[in-house]
This record gives sequence, C-alpha cells and structure tokens, in this order.
Amino acid sequence: MAAPTQGLPYIPLVPVPSDIPVTGGDSLTENLNVYYESGNIAWMLMSTALVLLMIPGVGFFYSGLARRKSALSLLWLSVMGTAVISFQWFFWGYSLAFSHKAGKYMGALDNIGFRGVLGAPSVASPLIPDLLFAIYQGMFAAITVVLAIGAVAERGRMLPCLIYMFIWSTVIYDAIACWTWNPHGWVAQLGGLDFAGGTPVHIASGTAALAYSYMLGKRRGHGTQELNYRPHNVTHIVIGTVFLWVGWFGFNAGSALGANMRAVMAAVVTHLAACTGGITWCLVDYRLERKWSTVGFCSGVIAGLVAITPGSGYVPPWAAIIFGVVGGAACNYATKLKYFLRCDDALDIFAVHAVGGFVGNLLTAFFAADYIVHLDGFSSLPGGWVNHHWIQLGYQLADSVSGGAYSFFGTCVILGVLDFLGKYIPVLKLRATEEEEILGIDDVEIGEFAYDYVEISRDVGPIEEMDAESRRSYGGGSHPYHGPEKSYDSTRPMVEP
Repeated sequence: MAAPTQGLPYIPLVPVPSDIPVTGGDSLTENLNVYYESGNIAWMLMSTALVLLMIPGVGFFYSGLARRKSALSLLWLSVMGTAVISFQWFFWGYSLAFSHKAGKYMGALDNIGFRGVLGAPSVASPLIPDLLFAIYQGMFAAITVVLAIGAVAERGRMLPCLIYMFIWSTVIYDAIACWTWNPHGWVAQLGGLDFAGGTPVHIASGTAALAYSYMLGKRRGHGTQELNYRPHNVTHIVIGTVFLWVGWFGFNAGSALGANMRAVMAAVVTHLAACTGGITWCLVDYRLERKWSTVGFCSGVIAGLVAITPGSGYVPPWAAIIFGVVGGAACNYATKLKYFLRCDDALDIFAVHAVGGFVGNLLTAFFAADYIVHLDGFSSLPGGWVNHHWIQLGYQLADSVSGGAYSFFGTCVILGVLDFLGKYIPVLKLRATEEEEILGIDDVEIGEFAYDYVEISRDVGPIEEMDAESRRSYGGGSHPYHGPEKSYDSTRPMVEP
C-alpha cells in the first residue's frame, strides 16, 4: 500500500537534535523551520492575536460597568497596560516565568531581553519554538494585569497604577506562572492541572483586585444614596463580552500549543461553558427581579468562560455544562461577598474571576479525563476523579489557595509601599482626592472624555440645592431632566439644553 503522502509535495519534519543550541541554530546557515509544522505556527499566531483582542474587550466591559465620568480611564488603562506589560515581558518577565533554567518558584534571567529566544523548542511544548511561545504567553501576562486593574475604577490614580502593573507582573504573576506552567515549577511537578490560567490569570487577578480595592478604600458615597451606581453603557458591556468570548478561543484552545484535536476539544467546551454560564446567571437574576438582564447574561458568559479555563484541555463536552452552571451560579452569589467583606469591589472582579477560577480548578479535579489529555497525540496525565485519581482534588486546592494568598498579600505589600512613598512623593499617591473623584478620573487624569457630554448628576444633590455659582455653571434649573417638576431617569443620557 502506497504511503498517504506519496506523490504529494510533503516535507517531513526533522527530529529536534538532543544537542540543539539555545537559539535553535544559526538561521544564516540552517533552516529553523524544519522542526515545526506550519499549521501549528499559524494557529498559535492566530491565537496570539485572539488573546490580544480580549484586552480591549476587558476595557469595554469595565468601561460600560463604570460611570460616564470615569469610562475612558478604564479603556486607557487596558491599552496602556498592554504596552507596559509587553515591555516588562520582553525585558525580563518571560525569562522569570519560562526560563529553561527555572527553579520551583521563579525563573532565571538567562533570557533577559529575549536573549537566546528564537528557534529552539519551547519549554512548554516541542510543537512550537521559544519565540512563538514567548509572544503568545506575553498576551496572557498583559490580560491578567488588565483584569486586576479594574479595581481602580472611579477613584484610583493612573501613574501609581502603571508602576504597580510592572512590579506586580514581575513579583506576582511571573512567579505563579512559573510554578504552574513551567515544567520545573512546584505545582507542575506536584501534578496540578491548569490548562489556561485558573490560578495564574483568574485567581491571581481576582485576589489582587480585592486587595487593591481594600487599599484604595471605598468610593465617595459608597453605601448611601449619594452613590447612585449602575452601569452607564450596557452596549459597551455587550461589545466587551463579544470581544472576550471570541478571544477566549485563542486563550483556551490556543493553550494546546498546536493545531490538534485537543485544541478542538478546548474550543468546544469553552463555548458550551460560556453559553450555559450566561443562561444560568440570567435565570438566577430573573428569579429575584423578574427582568431578563443583559448585564446579567454577559456576566454569566464571563463567569462560564473563567470557570472552564483551567479545565478546558482536560474535560469532555458534557462536563462543560456543569462548569457553566456551577460557575455562573457561584459567581452570581459571590457578588454579595463584597458586602460581607466590607469592600468596594466596584466591578465584581473578585466574585467573577477569583471565585470563578477557584470553582474551575476544583471542578477540573473531578472531571479531568486521561483520554482528553491525550488528544494532542503525546501528552499523558492521570486525570481526575473520573479516572479514580482522588488525590487530584488536593493538588488543585493547594494550587488555588497558595496562588490566591500569594497574590492577595503580595498586592497589599506592593501597594502599601507605593502609598507610603506617596506621602513624600505626591505623584505616587494611590487614590485621587475627593474633589478629583467628584470631577471624574477622565477629566482629572486624561483631560478627554468617552463622550462629548459627561454626566455628573449622580454625584450631586438636586439642582435647587446648589449654590448660585454652581447653578449658573450647570445651566440653571432649566435642564430637561432636573428640577422639582421632573424626576431624573438615570438610564437616559443627558444632552445639552
């Protein structure tokens, strides 16, 4: 019988030599492409772009949840965060997380400035080269930080936040990524299962956001009618959700690090968990409020995606329904935790990402299956409870608790030092002043606005209670949505008279 490739222009892969140089070879004299399939490289380049697309998705999602006067600042932080962390990743982040000479807790600096990062097989998979793995994982580092900085919403200053991003990614994210995904890391060696970021991305960002919220303090008027808070632009929330939903295919399916059946399965379970998460959250809200909430559906989609992330390359399709339902319900009820914790987590980052990541990690222990793992053709792991591997739950708990605690307390230390320095260097103060908070972060820190008109009325009393100067600057008492005769509908955008 003739070989399937007989007569076709097929170029077989060249086995990677055991003594391959750290760079993969001299590209002037050798073809470094012969070790890799072009399909794998093409898929990973596409996945990198899809994860990048998620970052403005986070910005739109957070911006829509915030109030008009601080909407642009959250978009700005999302794109600026990408730039800051991409430089950090190039400078030393990649080396600290994925150095071939890494220890159990942190990598070495042998790849600082991407030194030697080129065509050798990556530390995580022989299917793709180091350089491709580096740019792909760089997007993970960026989106993790962007998820966490939603905690600064409406009262945090920007320069100290950017400094915090660089330090946090170096000290917290790179360490957790190293011990989770680098084969030398203690969680990887222990046997913890985290396919695409349950602990390094979601638990780490969610607990960091909780710590940042504590360190900043509550927004002006929090817990009173003075802070009439509700999402200002549901359309932005939907747009952000769509960007995230699409990009998550690169996030989860791309984590197979190749174009193979395991990537296909990860895409299937990702989509199923998102759908069931959205339906679940919507139904829970309807039970209480008798309204089909758009914000609730979008929040449920994100919760389902977060929950399935650590298990996406380990579980079968039927398990994705459980991930979506449990993740959506758990994150919905977790939004009430901020009242118990007495914390102003304005965008519910802890509830969705930390709790969702924790739920996903635990469910992975139950439903990870060895035959799903082997869909890439070479990986072999014992699976979870469906394979009678009972100890896996202990591994997942150890991973989740250690990552969450390290991120929370590490964030408190970083921000505490910055705030202390802010007493002597005013630009390092974490929080805006009360006057700046009233004006809005967009006005004070950026000088630009998400819209031509910025609503401030939710933060001030009735216009008839203003002093004469404020009434004149605000346009008197003739505004169509103000005055004793008319009630103000806070869901309608105001226009100049």
